[in-house]
Amino acid sequence: MMRKSVSNSSLALLSFSALGIVFGDIGTSPLYTFKTVLALMGGTLDTNAILGSLSLIVWTLIMVTTIKYVYFAMRIDNDGEGGILALMSLLGVKLHTRPIIIAVGLFGAALIYGDGAITPAISVLSALEGLNIITPSFTPYVVPLSIAILIALFAIQFKGTAKIGKIFGPVMGTWFLTLGILGLWGIIQHPSVLKALNPSYGLDYLLSHGLKGFLVLGGVFLCVTGAEALYADMGHFGATPIRLAWLGLVFPSLVLNYAGQAALVLEGVPLSDNIFYRLCPPIAMIPLVILATIATIIASQSIISGTFSMTRQAIQLGWLPRLRITQTSSEGYGQIYIGVANWLLMIATVGLIIAFKKSDNLAAAYGVAVSATMLATSTLLFIAFREVWNWSILRTGIIIGIFLIIDSAFFAANLSKFMEGGYVPVIFAIFVYGIMLIWHSGTKAVSQRLGEAVVPIKTFMKHIAEEQIARVPGTAVFLTRTSKDAPSALIWHVRQNRALQKKVFILRIDTKSIPWVKSTERITLKKIYPNVWRIVASYGFMERPNVPRVMRQVMSKNDLDLNNIIYYVGHAKIISREKGRNRLPTWVGKLYAFMQRNALHESEYFQLSPDAVVEIGRQVDV
Repeated sequence: MMRKSVSNSSLALLSFSALGIVFGDIGTSPLYTFKTVLALMGGTLDTNAILGSLSLIVWTLIMVTTIKYVYFAMRIDNDGEGGILALMSLLGVKLHTRPIIIAVGLFGAALIYGDGAITPAISVLSALEGLNIITPSFTPYVVPLSIAILIALFAIQFKGTAKIGKIFGPVMGTWFLTLGILGLWGIIQHPSVLKALNPSYGLDYLLSHGLKGFLVLGGVFLCVTGAEALYADMGHFGATPIRLAWLGLVFPSLVLNYAGQAALVLEGVPLSDNIFYRLCPPIAMIPLVILATIATIIASQSIISGTFSMTRQAIQLGWLPRLRITQTSSEGYGQIYIGVANWLLMIATVGLIIAFKKSDNLAAAYGVAVSATMLATSTLLFIAFREVWNWSILRTGIIIGIFLIIDSAFFAANLSKFMEGGYVPVIFAIFVYGIMLIWHSGTKAVSQRLGEAVVPIKTFMKHIAEEQIARVPGTAVFLTRTSKDAPSALIWHVRQNRALQKKVFILRIDTKSIPWVKSTERITLKKIYPNVWRIVASYGFMERPNVPRVMRQVMSKNDLDLNNIIYYVGHAKIISREKGRNRLPTWVGKLYAFMQRNALHESEYFQLSPDAVVEIGRQVDV
């Protein structure tokens, strides 16, 4: 019984903590979803129209978030990790149709960057627009205040959020309870609003209003824009705590609040202001605006942290250039800071606020990116059901077919807002996707180019013996991308210096398509020639390689001097000639060369001491 109670306590604590990290985005959607739906409906709103819109929201939460993500998607993980990149990596290992999987997965991930810029902007704007209800004189200050809050949020990212993050759970718990209470008060004003729980009201509205009803789905979709985060953050908390938090508090609170807003509309409340704040008594308006602002800041923080995490995954998987990753806390591996991603995201977010000015305007830009990502996730889930669960094509087709119909409908409805702002996240996605493809193809071209003059390591060591190359005291570690061939840095070093250390280690970092590698499976050591060893150090895509730590583990077992190690790192200077036979188009080669020059150097990325590194460079024409 004690073990069970401890287990239950831990589960409750994890569920409570998840409130502050996982549900910020979807939890702040009531600030702008229903008012956006009302704006799209336009004209005179009768009872059936209001009930129909509420029914669509409730059943979207059920079908998309609860059934698709909470029930199905969260049962498919890559060694505990979720999200579209983790799913892409899992399926890429199991199948040979990698190009299709990678294309879908990467573009879906690229779209999330667009979402990452829009979410903080629309959330904070929506919260501060509540000031307009208190007094219209606040209106001119909403935009500058929103910008100031977000700049401050981005500016403190380098310090980490480990300490302040401990209050995120209690604050969001308070927020969801507030949502539920406000919604319940609204329902009491007009209890018949609960008839909207019947899905027939939503279907009737869609069928009776034709194209206009279909386009309303673009607003309805905003209620699930944070659903992808439930799947992506699964690795931090586990599936069960997230499910408990969703079903036990978040989902009921959201349904109550949306129903309360609909009830007020049925009561005839004016629609000129944000209907969400009409649920609040005037005396509590200022505290509610403050709480809403804090909740949106927490939601923004979750998006920023998620962007850092996904960027690290993409770097480790070889789809983005190496960037400086700072561990901001020893309390959790997820506490990281990536400066380039942080400042680019800040510029994009502030730019969106300046350009769109109101949350109503930003709502048009919001749905396209997320609906396209959900469509990509459904496509990958189809493959996962078939290959991971071994479901029949009929069973898979029925389940995923329903999801694809829903996702496609939302995507099509959101596309109607393309020229009103929907193009913004698409441009973001194309930009990020292009960077990913150029970096990956450039790195592959360099590897192929360097591989044209490979020499098997055993052949090269025999050549050294035959040439009577001097062997000097010390230990040399050569980093390489291949397992069997002599590293180009080793070949160049011997040719230029006519000498080689007595002990040689050839080290390859192998990034697996799983998030974590067990410490007992980290290092593979094999002696391939007298005083020559090959090391393969395996890391997951959620881990950062630490070469000195690898060598300490290796040398502790081989009685070698840790104070006399020299690391040799090859460095390719990329050139792309205007003429000649290039492996890449000239413009791609030049862009790759630019990224390669500005990427974090391998020696720093692998955490090597500058005093112990020798860099050996050569020109590579791609």
